[in-house]
Amino acid sequence: MFELFSISLAFFLGLAVKQLGLPPLVGFLAAGFGLNYLAQQTGLVPDYTGEVLYHVAHLGVLLLLFTVGLKLKLRQLAQPAVLGGAMLHFAITVAVLAPGLRFFLSLDWNVALLVAIALAFSSTVLAAKILETKRELTAFHGRVAIGILIIQDIIALAVLSAWGGQALSPWALLVFALPLLRPALHWLLDVTGHDELLVLMGMLLALVLGGMGFEAIGLSSEVGALLMGVLLSGHRRAKELSESLWSLKELFLVGFFLQIGMSGLPGAEDWLFALSLALVLPLKGVLFFFVLVLFRLRGRNAFLGATALTAYSEFGLIVAAGLPMMADWLVPLALTVALSFVIAAPLNRVAHPLFERFEKRLVRFQTSTAHPDEIPPDLGDARILIFGMGRTGSAAYDALAPRYARVAGLDSDPYRVAGHREAGRNAILADAEDTDFWRSVDLAGLEVVLLAMDDIESKLIAARKLRQRGFGGAIISQALYAEHVDAILAAGADETYLTMQEAGISLANHAVEALEVGAPIRQQPG
Repeated sequence: MFELFSISLAFFLGLAVKQLGLPPLVGFLAAGFGLNYLAQQTGLVPDYTGEVLYHVAHLGVLLLLFTVGLKLKLRQLAQPAVLGGAMLHFAITVAVLAPGLRFFLSLDWNVALLVAIALAFSSTVLAAKILETKRELTAFHGRVAIGILIIQDIIALAVLSAWGGQALSPWALLVFALPLLRPALHWLLDVTGHDELLVLMGMLLALVLGGMGFEAIGLSSEVGALLMGVLLSGHRRAKELSESLWSLKELFLVGFFLQIGMSGLPGAEDWLFALSLALVLPLKGVLFFFVLVLFRLRGRNAFLGATALTAYSEFGLIVAAGLPMMADWLVPLALTVALSFVIAAPLNRVAHPLFERFEKRLVRFQTSTAHPDEIPPDLGDARILIFGMGRTGSAAYDALAPRYARVAGLDSDPYRVAGHREAGRNAILADAEDTDFWRSVDLAGLEVVLLAMDDIESKLIAARKLRQRGFGGAIISQALYAEHVDAILAAGADETYLTMQEAGISLANHAVEALEVGAPIRQQPG
């Protein structure tokens, strides 16, 4: 019966909201409240449903944070925009909300402060999922947003420790010895292979060593899963490990969204509270925008980072669930988080078009001095430019570079760019979706552009911007899906090839060559 109601409701409500242009997670949240209603009104839903979903949800969060850690570098957290931005936004939010909640709801100061703290956080799960889906985790605004979320999560753990009266175990000092494990973990990843053992290794690190291991020494399992991922983030197979856990993580995260709805059925006062907080949610994003601009982020990255952070956090629920004095606030906070997801998810889907529409107004607020990571690049004398230096872009570069001296590759991931430069490739750090890049870049020497990014939106923006800037050379793109081909051509590309189809054609060509030259026939055994 658990599977009947949980899976059926999640699928059909997820499918229904998808038809309305909303992400399926909104349907999953609705399914959670539906499960709660059925459990209370009909008794058909098994009593253990909430407990099972809580466990599945916890696994999903740990796997998500582990995969985020695989793409994170610790020095990101030390950036002023990350550390200063997180602390400043948190301080201002709590300073405004706590007195307001005490005045309007006549709350005790201690409770008002804790509710304000719970609402000051932004959703790690939603932001990481959105950024990962849009392939923006490694873009500048994505790295800043994830860094801020991690700082917030650390603050949440400190709040739980301070108000929960839980003293840290002396064994917690072992966390400082974690870097010593890096060589052993790297060796383990090298010998694991590419099959199901790779998935099991990811689960071992995220759920056992990071999850249960950190809980055993009095630390947060969430932080443990994240740090386990960070320890492997510099490994050449970190991306492969992350991709191997993708489907498993997505499945468990469905349980997370269902579990939010299972936390309780809201009453009229809970709805009023949640709707009031939903109305002021845009102010959370506005504050993030101005805080990030204050730390010299340009208008575009400040806006995209702010929209990714514009949602109330599931960590607020973790704080509420972990403190006895907050027991009565779990349901209204869960409803508030759910409504913020309903608002934030579609907002993030149109974040790039929104910025393009209001760009002139937003850039007025940026400082005259750009952040060091946002200084527009120089393409030099490049004749051929490749957008996206992943596997496809790197292969194209390596095929072209021996024949043409003026080839350059462009990517928004600074660590990928650094790796290409170490390998001797002419790699440039820039974001193809950045309007300031297009405004300042010199395209005069370019003759051919290859679009090798994974994200369809990035391809469309790059093709349109190239034509708008007067680029008359050839634009050649790869596409992952057939339905993307026409859209890319309409945006300005001259030729578009399906990646898997081209791989098949290439294999066939090799077979033809082997047949024409007389492929050697291997002697059969026996």
